[in-house]
Amino acid sequence: MLSAETISIVKSTVPVLEEHGETLTRHFYKRMFSHNPEVKPFFNQAHQRAGLQQQALAGAICAYAANIDNLGALGPAVELIAQKHVALQVRAEHYPIVGENLLASIKEVLGDGATDEVIQAWAEAYGVLVDVLVGRESAIYDEIASEPGGWSGFKQFRIARKEPESDVITSFYLEPVDGKRLPEFKPGQYITLRVPTPDGSTTMRNYSLSDRPGQGWFRISVKREESKGPDAPEGYVSTLLHRELEPGDEIEVAAPCGEFFLQPDLDPDRPLVLLAGGVGITPLFSILSDALQTSPERPILLVHGAVNEDMQAFREVIDQLAEKHPNLHRHYCYDEPAKDGATRAAHMTTGLVDEALLDKLLPGEGAEYYFCGPKPFMESVHRQLTVRGVPAENLHFEFFGPRGTLD
Repeated sequence: MLSAETISIVKSTVPVLEEHGETLTRHFYKRMFSHNPEVKPFFNQAHQRAGLQQQALAGAICAYAANIDNLGALGPAVELIAQKHVALQVRAEHYPIVGENLLASIKEVLGDGATDEVIQAWAEAYGVLVDVLVGRESAIYDEIASEPGGWSGFKQFRIARKEPESDVITSFYLEPVDGKRLPEFKPGQYITLRVPTPDGSTTMRNYSLSDRPGQGWFRISVKREESKGPDAPEGYVSTLLHRELEPGDEIEVAAPCGEFFLQPDLDPDRPLVLLAGGVGITPLFSILSDALQTSPERPILLVHGAVNEDMQAFREVIDQLAEKHPNLHRHYCYDEPAKDGATRAAHMTTGLVDEALLDKLLPGEGAEYYFCGPKPFMESVHRQLTVRGVPAENLHFEFFGPRGTLD
């Protein structure tokens, strides 16, 4: 338990953290990778280069300082961080490395403003946060390991097959090399792949599971992001998957994790709305597939925005599901007009997933919303649903990459 004096000191640092937060976190990551290069594989270097992780960490530090006297308000953020850490196999022994470099960075960046009292207060506050995170992460590790088919750490999987889903998205079917059963993941969760890098190290990526549980395999559906070389790591893993790995090759996989998943259906009459942008369809397709099986009478609306039909994944199978399940309604929204002047079906439009379209498609009050896609798409959807008065507890969303803000 933090003392009133410690809480007061930490809260007093909020203004300076808001002003210098990103400078601090950029310094922190640079310092940590220099002093403790062994932790570098835990971090996506493409996100580092783009500044996304620095922004996310700066926001998290400010939020923690501002809510240091009301940590209950950070419950959802703690769960998100804990799930991500478990997916990457972060362990208790890694926290002292982070703490040492964070406190040193505060002192080095803030200079005279980082008095001994400030450093001591932040050391105590960090210790409390570590206790919370390590406690939750330990529970998640235990849950995963004790689940039938669960395991600890990374496990060898074999690529059973590759299937193109669009011009830019390919599905990879992964089966455990040891032939043992797989755990029943929650629809919407992701797995972590660990692959070698040219410098002899490793890197990890999270990929949403795009099939329903209980299939005997894990399926991920990956968009090809072209890599621009070793000095531009964007797309390194997706390029490896698309261009180099073939059926029969093996890859390391960590067990399913994630706080974004289909919530239990307590009311079969409550509409389920799934809003996807581009490759954001991957976790939502898993949710859709499971919901159709477990809640066959529940009204479901799927809206998928894509550049065009050629870049849209799962369109044919979604059309087949809509024909089979009268409770499923779908609508596709394309950036580009149909080719060669072709006429699109009634459930297809050209344009954005905007206010006018949602006014036309969305059900009345009480629906549960799940959405995923590029950040601009998510910002727009979140804003429009909030304006409509949808309660925050009915909004569920997944970021690909460091969690950002939808304000």
